[in-house]
Amino acid sequence: MAYKLGQGTGPLKGVKVVEIAGIGPSPHACMLLADLGADVIRIERPGGQLLTGGSHDLLNRGRPSVALDLKKPDAVETVLRLVEDADVLVEGMRPGVTERIGIGPDACFARNPRLVYGRMTGWGQTGPWASAAGHDMNYIAITGALFGLGQVRDKPQFPSNLLGDFGGGSTYLVIGVLAALLEARTSGQGQVVDAAIVDGTASLNAMGAAFLASGTFKEERVANLLDGGAPYYDIYETADDRHMSVGALEPQFYEVFLDLLGIREAAPDRYDVDRADELREVIAARFRERTQAEWAAVFDGTDACVAPILPMSEAVDHAHIKERGTFVEHEGLVQPAPAPRFSRTEASLGLPPAGETGAHTQEALAAWGIQDVEALIESGAAVQTT
Repeated sequence: MAYKLGQGTGPLKGVKVVEIAGIGPSPHACMLLADLGADVIRIERPGGQLLTGGSHDLLNRGRPSVALDLKKPDAVETVLRLVEDADVLVEGMRPGVTERIGIGPDACFARNPRLVYGRMTGWGQTGPWASAAGHDMNYIAITGALFGLGQVRDKPQFPSNLLGDFGGGSTYLVIGVLAALLEARTSGQGQVVDAAIVDGTASLNAMGAAFLASGTFKEERVANLLDGGAPYYDIYETADDRHMSVGALEPQFYEVFLDLLGIREAAPDRYDVDRADELREVIAARFRERTQAEWAAVFDGTDACVAPILPMSEAVDHAHIKERGTFVEHEGLVQPAPAPRFSRTEASLGLPPAGETGAHTQEALAAWGIQDVEALIESGAAVQTT
């Protein structure tokens, strides 16, 4: 698929974003912006970087790959020229790195005062750990979020890198960028968005903070309403060693659950905390009598708040997910569709992930108005791969 400006169809059509390539949350944020229609140009180091790249890397979908050697002044100048006509710049380096390169906020604002400068880090731009290395589980560890996760009393269980990198990270970066972009449209001034995973994760866990403030929350695992402490909000094994999720919290939904599971007579009062273990075993024993597929059919579309736990390879074929088109096939890859959805400016997928770093250098720079692309390639400041 050839690259050109204005291919996006979502509500951000016409917004131009310069992405200084990183890993994890910053490319995910730029994927979201591209999904929603923005023109995003991805600036990568020649040869790519660890944990990214290849035609399967969905975090890089929707935008061209441009290879620039930012150790060379001409490459730095090229980024600043791109910034002149951009609305947003996103970077995910440690604090101070872009300043040393020559593409920090001050250098960019000198070229474009209306620019929104999005910074994605784990610890944030300030604080005693700001320049330290870290990863998802470290960030969610010190915010109080990791401590209570999982249904194992002996130690916390971390949910891959979904909670920090993408929940508290890229999602909050996108929120911040869009808010600053809206404000810049009225004030005429850009600003820096300091999106730190620690800050976003703490915000994401506002309900946990509310529970703690209530005085009734126990800082233990499997001891509260939503962490497996309640038998009617838990996971149960089926006869074929698969699992069902049960979330029958509200009384009216719990009544439906009792009837469909067929345990109304055997189940003790759910409000009798002294018999919680007995209730859990009654539920567990019943679920072990049938396969996941059989129970899924029993609860299908009901108000019992029960659903089968599926691997992603099977989730794509679930009737509800399939009907909504939550996953789509695009350029030979099955992948999540753009989200959320819009009634008038429907989002759509554009470029597939580049097979090689720098695959679009020449055409993307030219499309963004850079005149001397051939000279940049000849000097080594830019790299075009085939």
